[in-house]
Amino acid sequence: MTTARDRGLAAALADARDRPDGAERCAELERIASRADATGDPRTAVSARFALVEAYLHRGERWRAVEPVRRMRATLDGHPGLLDARPDELTRLRRHQRQAVEASFGTPRVGLDQARSLLDALAGELGEDAAPVAELRCRLADHLGDEPAARRAYERWSAADANDPVGGCAGCAPARRADLLAGWGEPDAALAALAPALTGWVEPEAPPTRRGERQAAAGATACTDQPERALTVGLLPWLRTGAVTRAARAHVYAYRRHRSEKTAFPLLAAHLRFCALGGYLHRGLEILTEQLPELDRPADDLSAMEFAAAGALLCGLAAEAGLGGRRIHRPGHGSRPAAEVDVATLGTQLQALATALAGSFDARNGTGHQSGRIASWLAERPLAAPVSLAAESELDEEPDAEDPAEPLPPGPEEPAPLDAALLAAALDARGEPYTLEPDGTLAGRWGEATIQFRLLGRDGDVLHARVVAQRRLPAGRRAEAYAFCNAWNHDRLLPAAYVHEPGDGTLVLAAGVSTDLSCGVAPAQLAVLVAAAVRTGTAYAEAVAALP
Repeated sequence: MTTARDRGLAAALADARDRPDGAERCAELERIASRADATGDPRTAVSARFALVEAYLHRGERWRAVEPVRRMRATLDGHPGLLDARPDELTRLRRHQRQAVEASFGTPRVGLDQARSLLDALAGELGEDAAPVAELRCRLADHLGDEPAARRAYERWSAADANDPVGGCAGCAPARRADLLAGWGEPDAALAALAPALTGWVEPEAPPTRRGERQAAAGATACTDQPERALTVGLLPWLRTGAVTRAARAHVYAYRRHRSEKTAFPLLAAHLRFCALGGYLHRGLEILTEQLPELDRPADDLSAMEFAAAGALLCGLAAEAGLGGRRIHRPGHGSRPAAEVDVATLGTQLQALATALAGSFDARNGTGHQSGRIASWLAERPLAAPVSLAAESELDEEPDAEDPAEPLPPGPEEPAPLDAALLAAALDARGEPYTLEPDGTLAGRWGEATIQFRLLGRDGDVLHARVVAQRRLPAGRRAEAYAFCNAWNHDRLLPAAYVHEPGDGTLVLAAGVSTDLSCGVAPAQLAVLVAAAVRTGTAYAEAVAALP
C-alpha cells in the first residue's frame, strides 16, 4: 500500500490539506514542513507552514501559530526573493505575523522576545508609521502597562492608512481604539472613536425596531462583527457618561448575538460588567449561569481572565445585595465535579482564577500591570442605581416586528437565495484581492491557482468554481496530463480535474466544483464553500506545479 510518505512532498502536502481538521492534520503538516527543510525545499516548507498556521487559527489556537510563522520568516531570510513573484503570499505572511504578535496579548505561553522579534521584522518591512506596526506597538505597550508609550503609538496608528492589507479588520478598528481609550479612563473619547461603526444605529427616544437596527448595521460598516462588537465596547463608556438607556439597548441587541456565538466569548466580560455596574444583577447572574461552561474552553487566557474577573465582580455585588445564597450550576471539568455553587462561593472561585491568570501574565511580562488591572475591576462599584425586577425584565422584550415588505440582509446563519452580492460578500470577508470580470465572474489568484467563481443555472443558483493551474504543459505531454487528472479524480473528491487544449501548443490543467444551492445558502455556509474551493483548488494547482 502506498502512503503519503512514499510520494513526493507536494503530493503529501495535498493529502494533508484534504484531511479533516484536527491534531493529526497539524502533525502531518509539521512533518512535511520539517522534511522540506531537511531536503532543501523551501517552497514546500513555506506552503506547509501556511496551511499549518491557518489550521491553528481555525482551531482557535492562535498561540500555536507563532512558531510556524517564525520558521517561515527564517526560511525567507535564508532564501531572499522566494515570494517576490507571489506578492499576495507575502501579504498573507505579514498578516500572520500580526496575528502571531497579537497572540502574545492573549496568552503568557508566547514569549515577549518572540513577539517583539516578529514585530520588529514587520516594522523593518513596513515602517514604524504603518498602521499594523503602530497598532501592535500601542497594544503591546498597553498590555505591559506603559501608557505613555501606548499613547505615542496610538497617535501614529490614528494617522496611518486604515486600509493597510496587513492590518486587522478595518471595520473593527474603531472598537479596538475605543477599548484602549476606555481603559485609559476616557469614556467620551472612546464613544467618539466608536462613531464610524455606530452611525445611525439607535435613537435614545424610543426602542429601535429590528428593521432599523439591521439597516443601520448594514450601512455603517461591511464588517460582519459590527455593530455588535462596537456596541459592546461602548457599554461601560455609555454607563459612565450617564447614557444608561442607550447602554441597556446596546446590551440587549449585542447579547442577542453574542450569547450563542463561540467567537464572541472575549466580549462577554463587558456584558457581565455592564450588568454588575448598571444594577442589572439578576440578569447578570442569568448570563453568568448560561455562559459559565464556556470558561472551561476559552478562546485564550486573556478572555478567561477577564470573564472570571467580571463574574467575580458580579457575584460580589450580588452578595452585597442579598443574593449570595442563590445557587448556580457549575458543570464538571477535568477533575472538578459538577456542583450547585452559591453565588458568594462562585465569586471567590472566579476571583482566584482571574488573579492567578493575571499573575501568570505579569510573571512573563515582568510587570504588575495585569494584576493591578484585575484588582481595579474587582474594586468597582455600581455606576447606576439598582433597578427593579420589573424594569430589568424590559431588557428581554423583543423588538418590533419586521416589515415583511422590506427584505433584510441575512444573518450569518440565515439561508438566503444565492446571488452575486452574497458571493462578493463571502470573498470580501476573506480580505484577499479579486476582480470582477465583465460577465459577472469573480476571479482571484491564490498561489499557483487562478480561481473563478460564477453563478450558473437558469436561476443563477448553482455556485461554480473553476480552477486554472498557472503552469502549462507542452502539447506533447497530453497522455501524461490525462493520466495526472485521472489519478487526481480517483484519489480526491474535489475539484474535478480535466485537460483543456487552447490550440497554442500548450495544455491547460483545470478543475471545477459545482454546488447546487437552489434551496438557499447562509452566508456562513457560503464562506465554507468558498474556503473549500480555494483550499482544494490551490492544492490542485500546486500538484500541477510539482509535476516533473
